[in-house]
Amino acid sequence: MDLIAEQNLVHKTRDARRAQTMPKLSPAERDTLIKKYHPDHRAHAYRPIKFGPNAGELTVTEVANLLEGDSPIPSDFVPKPEYSVDVLVVGGGGAGCASALHAHAQGANVLLATKLRLGDSNSVMAQGGMQIAVAPDDSPVQHFLDTLKGGHMKNDHQLLKVMVEEGPSIGKWLLELGVLFDRDADGNLHVKKGGGSSKARLVTCSDYTGLEIMRVLKDEVLNQKIPLLEFAAVVELLSDGKGACTGAILRDLDNNRLIVVAAKTVILATGGIGRLHIQGFPTSNHFGATGDALVLAYRLGAPLVQIDTFQYHPSGGIYPEQLVGALVTEGIRSEGGHLVNGKGERFVNELDTRDVVSSSIIRECEEGRGVRTASGHVGVWLDTPLLDVEHGPGTLDKHFPAMVRQYERYQVDIRKDPVLIYPTLHYQNGGVKIDTNGETPAPNLFVAGEASGGLHGRNRLMGNSSWI
Repeated sequence: MDLIAEQNLVHKTRDARRAQTMPKLSPAERDTLIKKYHPDHRAHAYRPIKFGPNAGELTVTEVANLLEGDSPIPSDFVPKPEYSVDVLVVGGGGAGCASALHAHAQGANVLLATKLRLGDSNSVMAQGGMQIAVAPDDSPVQHFLDTLKGGHMKNDHQLLKVMVEEGPSIGKWLLELGVLFDRDADGNLHVKKGGGSSKARLVTCSDYTGLEIMRVLKDEVLNQKIPLLEFAAVVELLSDGKGACTGAILRDLDNNRLIVVAAKTVILATGGIGRLHIQGFPTSNHFGATGDALVLAYRLGAPLVQIDTFQYHPSGGIYPEQLVGALVTEGIRSEGGHLVNGKGERFVNELDTRDVVSSSIIRECEEGRGVRTASGHVGVWLDTPLLDVEHGPGTLDKHFPAMVRQYERYQVDIRKDPVLIYPTLHYQNGGVKIDTNGETPAPNLFVAGEASGGLHGRNRLMGNSSWI
């Protein structure tokens, strides 16, 4: 059957599916599904780490190889600082810019270094929104409970407490900086419901949320004239010989020159790991997401937590070929979009947690109910036209303009036809161990954002960003 015929099956079954209510899985059914189909449970992809703080623990081969790699610094290199600062922030995404701005506001002498350009990050591509408990029927306690359940009860309670309690103040800070969050008819913040959440608490900027937040944070870093080194990748951390961090060695990517920065404090905010393409998965991550903070902190003696678990976002594009791995925002499912297999059947509650939905899609494909493209990719349909049917013409254009334009570039109209999707490597659930101040067991070394570990447990809920 060709793709046109497959698409027609989605259209023909739409009315029947609209009348259908998907049953909720029991805890035992969820656990069985995840253990059988989720990539985290493929034993052949894991091996023990050979040395260091996490010696003997299992992680994927790609991460183990990274941690065990040789230092790129010549053994006879003598570090001579070109910069001496209070705070060196490594990373130019949301966590890096926020860290630099907060440190600068406290009067610290800050230097921000990023291996690409300021703003080049996963943050800029975030679409679905940011979870903060601001609705009248919501609370930080409920946010805590939803996140704990979504993380399979493996979250660090103290880190989670900080996130849910300080989330609203971070939202207020972003508003004051100029972020244009969506509003309802009364002018209040418009909130949406995300997968695995019991309340609507996603604040959004259409499906450009990350781009809008990064627009404002980037401008503020430039407006505050925070010193900046672009195309300068940190390749090693410095220590005092007793385990405390004293700075970093950077490589200038323009001329391959090493730059030494002496710093009283270093904050690693280098993001995730998607570009390692773990287990051969495509990824939604930008080209700088190569797990830098993990190896830098590990070499200094900082342990990692939950480094055996990764998030595979349920809806990564698989057609057209140019969009393989690119994110199709979860917001479309939260607005009512159905997931449909090759038989025209709806097979999962689309607003279940990401690990459950991803496992369900993988199950459908492995058991022969997927849809195969000419290039050999297999996936399922996301019924995007259903949103205009349910909520009226123009819904997709109003709430998901980025998605409409992304597919229009390749002559696909998501208002008229569904799109093919399959899980894409999206988020590093674990990371470097931190306390509630963001400090690692290595003194003077802090980690912020996706590079940190413990907050999300074994599965991150959509919109739960690491602001600590």
